Amino acid sequence: MSEVKMIAPAVPNVPWQERPEKMNGAPVWRYKENPVIGRNPAKEVARIFNSAVMPYEGEFIGVFRGEQTNGIPYIYLGKSKDAIHWEFDEEKISFEDEEGNPFMPVYAYDPRLVKVEDTYYIIWCQDFYGASIGMARTTDFKKFVRLENPFLPFNRNAVLFPRKIHGKFMMLSRPSDSGHTPFGDIFVSESLDMVYWGRHRHVMGKSSEWWESLKIGGGAAPIETTEGWLLFYHGVSQTCNGYVYSIGGAILDIDNPSIVKYRCENFLLTPEEWYEERGFVANVTFPCATLHDPESGRIAIYYGAADTYVGLAFTTADEIISYIKEHSVTRENDTEIGKR
Repeated sequence: MSEVKMIAPAVPNVPWQERPEKMNGAPVWRYKENPVIGRNPAKEVARIFNSAVMPYEGEFIGVFRGEQTNGIPYIYLGKSKDAIHWEFDEEKISFEDEEGNPFMPVYAYDPRLVKVEDTYYIIWCQDFYGASIGMARTTDFKKFVRLENPFLPFNRNAVLFPRKIHGKFMMLSRPSDSGHTPFGDIFVSESLDMVYWGRHRHVMGKSSEWWESLKIGGGAAPIETTEGWLLFYHGVSQTCNGYVYSIGGAILDIDNPSIVKYRCENFLLTPEEWYEERGFVANVTFPCATLHDPESGRIAIYYGAADTYVGLAFTTADEIISYIKEHSVTRENDTEIGKR
């Protein structure tokens, strides 16, 4: 029986594979049959990666970053009975504005998918006269209505919390610059109506640990637990041969998520397998979603691998939260309220 409780709807069919007998490091283990999505997965799509999934009507649905054969990324809809074997729509998601007119982004990548109350929200990175956050809502995965851009350029890696906090929508993001971001801290913002966003607060920045010494950014939607909000995020290091993207973990205060309660000094997963080390962009493990079941405590983490594949990894709430707490190192700009 799990000691740490995740507060979320039950997902009894969450994909799962038992922990291997011998493990070193963090209690996160890869699916033995990875990658779950390989090259050329759909018509005119060369690669799918950095994508988000969630339970839907007893099965699973997802929004996927599809790199078209012309190189331009768009978002595609996918469905699955087991969250491992996926079928994708041939055409990219068709977005419209509030009046029902076609309203497609110039490009769209790294989508997240979060349900808040009875509405599903897709959040992605797009062009708004510079890299910025795009958003849309749906209730049936048939009609997708785009919302106003929440922030000015430049911003990336936005993800909603799965419920309102003190009656307000909350969203993490990573302000950046016009290039490949030589800096990157995670901030949290709030909104009463999903239109106007403010009360921005700093959550946490890069650290002195090698694996996240260049920049960090949001990952999967935070998971509500009895210990706080469990956050899987990405950290980046710079080497003589380029960037390395690893997966990290932190626990944010349940009522004020700008406060970091625990932050793991070690990475939870880093590129080690061929599908993480070799691909269109080498050495990338990039978390975008989890499936989690509060009854069993099981968590399945979906991550992009080498900007080419989708990988799947597993952990449990008990094990991962215990590991984060045992290896936690927080700094003043983690534990302060983030307002200056």
